[in-house]
Amino acid sequence: MKSKLALVAGVLAAGALLMKPPVATATIDMQKKTKAAGFEVQNCLYCHGEKLPKKGASTLNDRGKWLMAEKEKKGAKEVDVTWLKDYKEEKK
Repeated sequence: MKSKLALVAGVLAAGALLMKPPVATATIDMQKKTKAAGFEVQNCLYCHGEKLPKKGASTLNDRGKWLMAEKEKKGAKEVDVTWLKDYKEEKK
């Protein structure tokens, strides 16, 4: 009985992990696409708070937060860097 309960709990836990949405991560390819689209991206700081963000432990700056909000709003699977044409940087 205990082993069946442990098995069911394990299967449910594995299922929950599989249903969890993936962590959004930027890639070098995204950086290249951003440059190709005419944006002045130099490094990851263009959208992140760290020059070399670690997977799952990165922070986003205002531009990155905006891109993630657009992704959610559009129901997109991943960020499309061409959306940046609509981004309005806040005056500081």
